[in-house]
Amino acid sequence: MTISADPLLPSTSDAPVLRRRRLPLGIQTLREIIEEGHYYVDKTAIAVDLVARGKYYFLSRPRRLGKSLFLDTLKELFEGNQKLFVGLAAESRWDWSVRYPVLRISFGAGVLGSVADLGQSLHQQLTSLERTFGLQAEYPDARSRFKELISRVARQTGQRVVVLVDEYDKPILDRIEQSEIAKDIREVLKDIYSVLKDSDAYLKFVFLTGVSKFSKVSLFSGLNNLNDITLDARYSDICGYTDADVDSVFAPELPGLDRQQIRDWYNGYNWLGTSVYNPFGLLQLFDKRKIKPYWFETGTPTFLIKLLLQRQQFTPDLGRIVASEALLSTFDVDNIPAEALLFQAGYLTIDSCAEMPGRTRYTLKYPNLEVQTALNDCLLQSLCGQPNMPGAYISRLYDLLQAQDFAGLKDLFHAFYASIAHDWYRKNELAGYEGYYVSIFYSYFAALGLDLRLEDPTSFGRIDLTLLFNGQVFLFEFKVVELAPQGQALQQIKDRGYADKYRARGEPIHLVGVEFSKQSRNIVGFEVQTL
Repeated sequence: MTISADPLLPSTSDAPVLRRRRLPLGIQTLREIIEEGHYYVDKTAIAVDLVARGKYYFLSRPRRLGKSLFLDTLKELFEGNQKLFVGLAAESRWDWSVRYPVLRISFGAGVLGSVADLGQSLHQQLTSLERTFGLQAEYPDARSRFKELISRVARQTGQRVVVLVDEYDKPILDRIEQSEIAKDIREVLKDIYSVLKDSDAYLKFVFLTGVSKFSKVSLFSGLNNLNDITLDARYSDICGYTDADVDSVFAPELPGLDRQQIRDWYNGYNWLGTSVYNPFGLLQLFDKRKIKPYWFETGTPTFLIKLLLQRQQFTPDLGRIVASEALLSTFDVDNIPAEALLFQAGYLTIDSCAEMPGRTRYTLKYPNLEVQTALNDCLLQSLCGQPNMPGAYISRLYDLLQAQDFAGLKDLFHAFYASIAHDWYRKNELAGYEGYYVSIFYSYFAALGLDLRLEDPTSFGRIDLTLLFNGQVFLFEFKVVELAPQGQALQQIKDRGYADKYRARGEPIHLVGVEFSKQSRNIVGFEVQTL
């Protein structure tokens, strides 16, 4: 198939034409997407199903996954703008004879750094909504104004009100590192959201979205009927694009790109159902035609990196964390499990789950190569204490692996460890643990997006690290010794027959024993045997 040179003009060729549309880069309103001819992945069937099944909903999803667009779709549905839904699933399933008033509140714009900033934002938004319905504020405080606005709009229009809240948690997250300020902001929001419980008689539908999931006690006290659909398999693809969406809706954009590479880099976010792509990264790829960590680059997770280092997280474990449902769902200003933060922010996603009576256990993983490579690159910068150092080493590592230059690999890692300032070791408690040395070693390979297998099981034990690359198998064993190399690491690989697992592949197998010395803070042994 061919692509017309100008997507707005017919092709002169007899071959089938893939009609290209405008990419909805950064667009969060359904009206603009439909009226200006952008690509649109139809989520309206999910919207109709939600309205038919319930009244109060909560959804947690990572940033830039499409939450705001879905809320806008709900807004257009309830306001009865039928012309926007021609040809979409909702067109024949929605009662267009009834229109409902919609109150939409968003905290997504800018940084709300204090209670005063939050108060100003609420004042501006409530004033705008009051003017929309020709009303004047009767109370000075935001809680009373919001409560009265709901009841007065319902009485004025003769219809119950729809309330949509976007980025409900962002004011707290903006100050999550300053716990006292974050707590004060939380109390203001808790007061606002309590209005929903008291206004039930005037409400038709309520939908709140955000990145994190704060406990009901801390933020939604009394709102016990809030249906959390974050881990409901039916709504796993409520935001984001599925593989089928990419192959159908975005088919005109695929020629010239490696389809499997697109999957490996941008697909993989999962909430117990269909996996999805992050729309932001995928649309940037279609625009720039180059594989890059577009989503990750829009928000460096500095708070997350600090938290992982403070808790001395063994970074190779990040791609295989096991957590309970309660742990993934628990989040508050003074109680932030690393697992919950990694999952809710989109740096880890669900790989598998195991059901037990009364509880579920989840195994997490990196959603895709974009997150794996970029997060480990970011971790390396913090682990070594010098943000600009790892980049050149990572590029060099790839060349050495391709050339199977093991002497060069040893020199590369030795030079890297040697370049880390001793003062940084002294200040960083993590550097005193064995896992620190292995974490750096692992993160280098992970930052390249290579096929890594941690604690790879065999009949005689577990291989510390297996790397499959360029038709080669690399088996790594790590040991920490006092000062001089002992040859224990390589000997263990041979004694336990770790290579037997991979002999049937018919590829060269490299056994690599690496020994670290705490005294010299560097590699003292690096032995290689190729089978």
